[in-house]
Amino acid sequence: MHIQTEDDFTGVQEDHPLAGQFTVLGYASGGASSFPHGFFRDWLDQEPQSGHFYIGRCSGFGVGSLVKYDAGHQGLAVGRFVAGGLRLRFLLNGQHESKTISTYMFSVAGMGLRNAPPPQYADSVIKNDVWIGDEVMMLGGGIIENGCIIGARSLLPPNFRSEPYGIYVGAPAKLIRYRFTEAVRAALLDLAWWEMPLTWIRDNNAMFLQDMTADEEQALATIARLKASRVEYETQHGPQV
Repeated sequence: MHIQTEDDFTGVQEDHPLAGQFTVLGYASGGASSFPHGFFRDWLDQEPQSGHFYIGRCSGFGVGSLVKYDAGHQGLAVGRFVAGGLRLRFLLNGQHESKTISTYMFSVAGMGLRNAPPPQYADSVIKNDVWIGDEVMMLGGGIIENGCIIGARSLLPPNFRSEPYGIYVGAPAKLIRYRFTEAVRAALLDLAWWEMPLTWIRDNNAMFLQDMTADEEQALATIARLKASRVEYETQHGPQV
């Protein structure tokens, strides 16, 4: 397995209070990310020898969650501030060719038998500020956009595509509503607050506690203040990505 994270990664925190259940990744700029022990599996339910995984700062998945790899080029990329619940399933592939006479993998029977190469999905991507409820299953090739909520026990079909700040539930998962108005969603995407360091979030923490659904004008004013704060910060410290 090839695991990547932020550039300021300082190492696995073996003495973290949650280290008994999770691999906890620490960062010089603060915060931590985590995934449960046994998170990476192959089709034999063993630790995979290939595949790639990226996780951003302050993201994590609950106990009993796993990501299944079947081929070396498959990947799961997770952004920042992603909160995943218990017993999530990310099935990155597991396809059989359905255009041939049989879907059976004849090569596993031996005797020199061959089967068509299994089709491959693209990488699965979970962007930033995403909340995934307990026991969600996500099949390969999907993209969950910034700010989404995925309801508990939802099934995300192959090559799933969401809209930013959408709330999706069901099997297959469908959009039921957006978290905010269109204008607020656009302003939040422009702000891209997840690109900022935790120190900036701390300095602006009070604005992160406000109800952004009660009054659109007030919500947009709050986001405008945050955008001004971001511009001021980047003037002093350089662009943040």
